[in-house]
Amino acid sequence: MSFQFITTTALPIALIIIMFGLGLTLTVEDFRRVVKYPKPIAVGLSCQLLLLPLVAYGLCKVFGLRAEFAIGLMVLAASPGGVTSNVFSHLSHGDVALNLTLTAINSAISAVLLPLFTGLSIMAFAGQDQAIELQPKKIIEVFFIVLVPAAIGMWVKKIKPALAEKSDRPIRIFSMLVLIIIIVAAIVSEGRNILGYIPEVGIAVLLFNLISLLVGYFVPVIFGIERKQAIAVSLEIGIHNGTLALFVAMTVLGGGMYAVPAALYSIVMYVTAGSLCWLVTRK
Repeated sequence: MSFQFITTTALPIALIIIMFGLGLTLTVEDFRRVVKYPKPIAVGLSCQLLLLPLVAYGLCKVFGLRAEFAIGLMVLAASPGGVTSNVFSHLSHGDVALNLTLTAINSAISAVLLPLFTGLSIMAFAGQDQAIELQPKKIIEVFFIVLVPAAIGMWVKKIKPALAEKSDRPIRIFSMLVLIIIIVAAIVSEGRNILGYIPEVGIAVLLFNLISLLVGYFVPVIFGIERKQAIAVSLEIGIHNGTLALFVAMTVLGGGMYAVPAALYSIVMYVTAGSLCWLVTRK
């Protein structure tokens, strides 16, 4: 199986299945919880949509990242939380209902904001000697691959709840396998150079992940939100949808070095989130 086949055919199909699986876990009631949990949702979305892009931009400037890495990190920052955050929240005794609500809202908002952030990142970091174009066709493709399958999944859950429940675990396993394959493909595409990229962008990626988790926990605490919900917000904004970020990096931006931040993050986040889960459960 060639790398080009993975990025142009297999990855979009896999992401459609993953987003459909996300839809199978959601109901209209998840969105209605905005009324039930207005404060933690408002704080969580503010962290996700305002603070994290600023943190990512600051890290890009502080570490002087080359344009490809900077754009890749900004795309990652604009990606929503994935279904993995719900799993970690459950293991950490967080508010899983809040996670589901934030995931649903973030996924819908990201269908619009992710293409916008990608374009702004290109304008901010791409030098005049770099020919990077944001193709409208690809932006529309991202929108339909993210939002439409999730909406169909919600519809299936409504009319066939038993089928949705039965399909949840296999799709979660499939999602994990896809992420592993994508990471391996991204690394293989850059060959031995990936070892040289880690010192340049690895620390920035690790710091972004740690800051995301800390911001997600302590900002809600400062606003008087209970610990269980603070854990949920921390994991929601600290565990990004690496598969979606890699999809944008590989298809919209052309892969290569653009995919390195998301690939590294997808590995790092399991270590840091797992450590957080261990710490909070011990306490």
